[in-house]
Amino acid sequence: MADLKYYDIILKPVVTEKSMNAMSEKKYTFLVAPKATKTQIKDAVEKMFEGTKVARVNTMNYDGKTKRRGMTFGKTAKTKKAIVFLTADSKDIEIFEGL
Repeated sequence: MADLKYYDIILKPVVTEKSMNAMSEKKYTFLVAPKATKTQIKDAVEKMFEGTKVARVNTMNYDGKTKRRGMTFGKTAKTKKAIVFLTADSKDIEIFEGL
C-alpha cells in the first residue's frame, strides 16, 4: 500500500441536503481515498482543520457504476465516503460555514 499523507486522504466534502442537515449534530461528510483507514481519516481531519477533535469515523465503500457507450461496457472509479463525528467541545469545520 502506498504511503498516504494527510492531505491525500480527504479528497472533497460531500455537499448534499442530508449532509448539510447533519452538520448541526457535528457530523461532516467527506469523499476520501479508497485505501484510507479510519485512523488515517481521523488524523487527517484533526491536522487539516485546527481545533477539531474527532470522536469517531464511519466509512462506506462504493463500487464503480457500470456505464455503457455503444456496445462497450466499463466501470467508473470506486469511491469511499466517510462521516466524521466531532466531540461536543470541538471547534466546527470552517469549510462548511458559508454553505
